[in-house]
Amino acid sequence: MKQRIKKYLPLVAFFSGFLWDELTIGRQINPSDLWILTGYLIVAGLILYWMGHRRHAHSLLDEAAQQAVETKKPEWVKRAPLFILQFLFGGLFSALFILYFKSANHLLAIFWTLGLGTLLVANERLDHHYHRYTLTWAIFGLCAILVFNFVLPFVLGSILSIWFYLSTLAGASLTHSLRKKTPGCPGRAAPVWVIAGVLSLAYFFDFVPPVPLVKRDMQIGLDLTKSNGDMAISVERAPWYKPWRLLSNDLYVPSGAKVYCASSVFAPRGINTTLYHRWEHYDKQHGWQTENRIGFDLSGGRQGGFRGYTYKQNIQPGEWRVKVEAESGKTLTVYRFYLHTQPLVDTHLESKTL
Repeated sequence: MKQRIKKYLPLVAFFSGFLWDELTIGRQINPSDLWILTGYLIVAGLILYWMGHRRHAHSLLDEAAQQAVETKKPEWVKRAPLFILQFLFGGLFSALFILYFKSANHLLAIFWTLGLGTLLVANERLDHHYHRYTLTWAIFGLCAILVFNFVLPFVLGSILSIWFYLSTLAGASLTHSLRKKTPGCPGRAAPVWVIAGVLSLAYFFDFVPPVPLVKRDMQIGLDLTKSNGDMAISVERAPWYKPWRLLSNDLYVPSGAKVYCASSVFAPRGINTTLYHRWEHYDKQHGWQTENRIGFDLSGGRQGGFRGYTYKQNIQPGEWRVKVEAESGKTLTVYRFYLHTQPLVDTHLESKTL
């Protein structure tokens, strides 16, 4: 029974960090959030260095001395550093992956988190020193890269693509250097460079949103009004036979009416940029065709998210999507909907505030 409990301790630590992070870090990106994440990373690096130092010093002892040292140490003392390390990884990944992939897909963040929890449990069951440290360096390196992806644009007040590549390089270099300076140089840092390469390719092909911008909300509807800094838009409520949805992807529009797209985005203070709504219509012969790319200014600092909207009039029926893009063309999020120009009798609109 004790062995079974011990086997699942890493998973408990990982998701404890996840829960703690949800309670202490808000949905918006504040300077304090980035300081917390940076603190997590520093402590994790110090623990890794100390674990390597302890392992290296232990390996220099003869077999009898090693057994004597191991016998004197309580079990919790031997396991505490790894337990704390995995708690920190849980806190880092819960914040970074949720923020990183929130704009693309909530489900993706959940799958990543579950996958990483599985890796941590597998890591604990590997007895061989080489494999354990290689995996741990890879996890630390990924954390370092993702933290730097947020911190560097925040410090510079810019979301140019070059900062993503430079911050990715900085995170991988930090991990490589820390591993070199750790006594005994346990494990390998090569997988970190593979991770850095994969992330860079993903960013290049627009699979990664332009951090540190994070989508808060996005709606398509009619009759947009503004009051006291808020925007209210009339959106289509989901029909009764789709109880799993709150809002419908079908929009019924009277002929000649304006169709609005309203977006709310979180950004750190100091970020000044322009975002764009790219309106695209699906053509059966030619695929997605861009109808308009309309910009709206975004200036960082609001706690409730930064709001902007665009609209189209005399819009043709069919399948549509609107992308929120950075100036570089990187996609922050996408909203798909079907537009109908013949309103149904039972169409229900409700007001949604952003």
